[in-house]
Amino acid sequence: MTEVIGIDLGGTAIKLGRFTQQGTCLQSLSVPTPQPAYPDATIETMVYAIEKLAPGMANISAIGVATPGPADAAGRVAKIAINLEGWIDIPVATLIQSRTGVLTVIGNDGNCAGLGEHWLGAGKNYRNWVLLTLGTGVGGAVFLNGELFTGHAGSAGELGSISMDPNGHACNSGNNGSLEQFLSRQAIYRSTGKEPQELGELAAAGDRDALEFWDDYGRNLGIGLATILYILTPEVAIIGGGISASAKYFLSAAKREIEQRVVSTSRPGFELIEATLGNRAGITGAAKLAWDMLARKK
Repeated sequence: MTEVIGIDLGGTAIKLGRFTQQGTCLQSLSVPTPQPAYPDATIETMVYAIEKLAPGMANISAIGVATPGPADAAGRVAKIAINLEGWIDIPVATLIQSRTGVLTVIGNDGNCAGLGEHWLGAGKNYRNWVLLTLGTGVGGAVFLNGELFTGHAGSAGELGSISMDPNGHACNSGNNGSLEQFLSRQAIYRSTGKEPQELGELAAAGDRDALEFWDDYGRNLGIGLATILYILTPEVAIIGGGISASAKYFLSAAKREIEQRVVSTSRPGFELIEATLGNRAGITGAAKLAWDMLARKK
C-alpha cells in the first residue's frame, strides 16, 4: 500500500506521521527539535526520525514538510523560518530527498494546517475561508474557490503579520504591532505574566481577571478579522493552534467585534468556528501536500 509521510517542523518538536491516500494516519512520532535549531542539525534530526518512522522507506512514495515560515512557489526552499536560527533560503526538500531517496515537497506550516483542515477537518465543507493558528506565533491560510492561495511567490497568507498598531511591540516579521503581537503566546505572557493554559484554567474556575483578559483577547481577534473580512469576505474563519483550547472564552467577544466593525454586505452568512484536527493539523496537511505533488506528477 502506497503511503506518504507528513512532517510538522516546530520550534520545540518535530512531529511526523505515515498517511494513506484516504487520510488515515497509520503511525506517528514526535522528536525534540535541536536547540538551537540550526538547519544542519535539524535536517539531520528529521532524517533520523523519518528512518525511525519508516525503516527502509518501504511503501513511502513522498514526503511533505511543514516549515515555520514561507516556502518558495515550487515547494523546495524554506525562504525564512522566523523563529529558527539560521534559516534563510534553506533547500529543505532537496536535502531530505537526497538523504532518503523519496520525493519531497515543503510548505508553510500555517498553509499546511489549512490543508489538513480543508482535507479532513473543519474546512472541508467550505470553498472560501481563512484559518488563523494561535500559538507561539500567529499563522494563517487562505482558501479561495476551494484552493489554497499562496500568491505568485508562494508566501501569501501570513495573516498574523497584518497591522494592528504601527507603534506597537517589535515583531520578527518587521511589521511592529502586528496581529501576532496581540494574540501569540509571547504576547499573552508579556501582558499577563501567565501562559495561555494557566489563563484558560483560571477562566474555567470563574476567575474574573482571566475572563476579562479573554474578553479583551477576543476583541483583538475580532479587530484583526475585520481587516481580513473586508479584503476576502470569507464564508468562515477557523481558529486553530494551542490557544484555541480556550476559544469558548473569547470567540463570542470576537464575533461581537466583527458585527460592530464589518458591514453586513462584507460578511453574508459569516461563521467563526474552531478547528477540529488539533495538533495533528500540521502533519495531516503536510501529508496532503505530498499526495497533491504525486497527483501532479502523474
